[in-house]
Amino acid sequence: MFDLPKLPFGLDDLEPFMSRKTLEFHHGKHHQAYVTNLNNLIKDTELANADLETLIKETAGKADKAGIFNNAAQVWNHTFFWNGLKPAGGGTLPDGAFKDAILRVFKDEGKFKDELKAAAVSQFGSGWAWVVKENDDVKIIKTSNADTPIAHGLKPLLTIDVWEHAYYLDYQNKRPDYVQTVIDKLIDWHFAASNF
Repeated sequence: MFDLPKLPFGLDDLEPFMSRKTLEFHHGKHHQAYVTNLNNLIKDTELANADLETLIKETAGKADKAGIFNNAAQVWNHTFFWNGLKPAGGGTLPDGAFKDAILRVFKDEGKFKDELKAAAVSQFGSGWAWVVKENDDVKIIKTSNADTPIAHGLKPLLTIDVWEHAYYLDYQNKRPDYVQTVIDKLIDWHFAASNF
């Protein structure tokens, strides 16, 4: 059975860019609901003792297991999202293999960030924008609803949650403002680099 993972920062630590109220609802209510639903769905099944990644891979694309997939992926995606944020985040990319790959593929750090924002803003409806590793290259992709790169054999490096519950209390319908703020003020580029 799964527990709601603790946030890697305090409820007030991302102010004023992400409010305590947003975290109380997003983490404490939405993320918690995915954990609770997942536990109820796998209880007394052959998947009851599987880890999240195994659950996701075993249920991806199976209509009769869609509920398990959606909740397992949302637990994983949210936990990954929280770990990719930090107070006083943003800034320039750290030197190293991750930055080298970004510059090789996108030629310019600003262009990379612009493309990440464009993916997040243009995701229709609920979903996620991702920076992923494929072989030795970096790609920006987006997924709908609960879908996650690990269901497609890609290695996630970081993500931006663009479900409305991620931003509506702080930014209302201004998704572009929320995404720009996450990129400029909250993303932990060292987390992304360490995943590379």
